[in-house]
Amino acid sequence: MAREVWITGTGLLTALGEGEDATWAALDDPARWRAAIDSESFKPFHIHPIRGLDLDRHIARKGDQRQMGALQQYGAYAAGMALADAGIAGTPELLKTMHLVVASTGGERDETLDGSIVATLTDRPDRDVQLNEQLATGLRPTLFLAQLPNLFGGNISIVHGVGGSSRTFMGEEPAGVDALRIAFERIQADQGDCFLVGSAYNGARRDMMMLYQPAGLLLSGPLLPLWRRPRGGIALGSMGTFLVAESRAHAEARGAKPLARLAAVMNDRCTRGPGAASANAQRQWDAIKPMLGEAPIAVMSGACGAGPITGEEHAFLARLAGAGANLAVRGTAAALGHGIEASFLANVILAISSVRRECVFAPLDRDDPLEAAAASGVTQAVATGWGHWRGEGLALVEAL
Repeated sequence: MAREVWITGTGLLTALGEGEDATWAALDDPARWRAAIDSESFKPFHIHPIRGLDLDRHIARKGDQRQMGALQQYGAYAAGMALADAGIAGTPELLKTMHLVVASTGGERDETLDGSIVATLTDRPDRDVQLNEQLATGLRPTLFLAQLPNLFGGNISIVHGVGGSSRTFMGEEPAGVDALRIAFERIQADQGDCFLVGSAYNGARRDMMMLYQPAGLLLSGPLLPLWRRPRGGIALGSMGTFLVAESRAHAEARGAKPLARLAAVMNDRCTRGPGAASANAQRQWDAIKPMLGEAPIAVMSGACGAGPITGEEHAFLARLAGAGANLAVRGTAAALGHGIEASFLANVILAISSVRRECVFAPLDRDDPLEAAAASGVTQAVATGWGHWRGEGLALVEAL
């Protein structure tokens, strides 16, 4: 029989604040989350940046802070938050057996160093010599122009003393889903008792805009509501998202109180032909349907904002509601931005917040019928993660 999986700690870092309480309060206040959007720094694009982070709280050593780019700082910080919330931070006997599963994007460029190298080499005859000098003196201890994905997990292990196995997933939004799915399934199958799972994303990067805008995916011009954006509808968001997942027996043995039960995590992919993503999502919904009760179901949607796929997810959720599902939907990217790998886990944490509070925060789009109504008595919540290009994921969390 599959073992029960509990979530015992969360760490959420977003443009709206530090911790799920601060993020929830801002989500509940339209003026606050709208004020956090930056439409000037990378004009004509919109971003949801993290501001004013005191790294000392969860990354104690200045040397560790300096060797990380912003993305890795966000991840290490959120991981520290989750460990502290679970009561595991600073307890070597627990940390040394804890497993780590992370989802990471590609390397994070040092834009300042890149620019200085290009400027210096422009008119020099000895470019090879000068390049070697720049590389020898300008790089962080990571020994590369970019922060490599495996360093994401490595830095967290070093900073927080996580001593179990470590696994890094890449592959945009589905990577975040699979990081949680693998931890969930390993706990169920008695292949581990305690996992630190997470991701991070830095949306305030020009190289990311150069990656997504050639495909016409970024929102420029007016900041339209999430569900009514064109193909170019993504506003990138910075975030760090980590949680601690444990077997029930392990949590009880150390006296930990659960935040919620993780009941299901699923991921699939398709060629994104007409209706293919909806077919995947329907199979996932059918799998959890026997677990659902009569109370309203909070749905924290990972819709990215890119018109066609966001519209397809909206139509799918509308069909579920039309067939009798009692859903309270929130398209969280409207307020948090889209954090690619980290978005799904952010929505899982907000789903946990919803079942703990037995409600959902205020609608983010009051003109949308799926978001218009409030809901109380929430004991189950679903997080979705439809990738902008590939991958359809779903998680179900329940109150205990």
